[in-house]
Amino acid sequence: MNTYKAVLVKSYIVEIKAENKEEASKYVELYTGDIKDISTIQDREKFSFEITNIDVQTNEVIEIIENL
Repeated sequence: MNTYKAVLVKSYIVEIKAENKEEASKYVELYTGDIKDISTIQDREKFSFEITNIDVQTNEVIEIIENL
């Protein structure tokens, strides 16, 4: 089996209650977990793959919008 590196971009909308935008931004970056491999043994066997490492490169808030 060959080994490949893929650059993957995902975006999330996280709803948070906080005192202000600065705290909201800080807390969503700090307290959201890293991405992990969610494949099962059956997935890996059936489709013949294995995720060997996930290295998070960016964890940055792009925009904060207050719900009215």
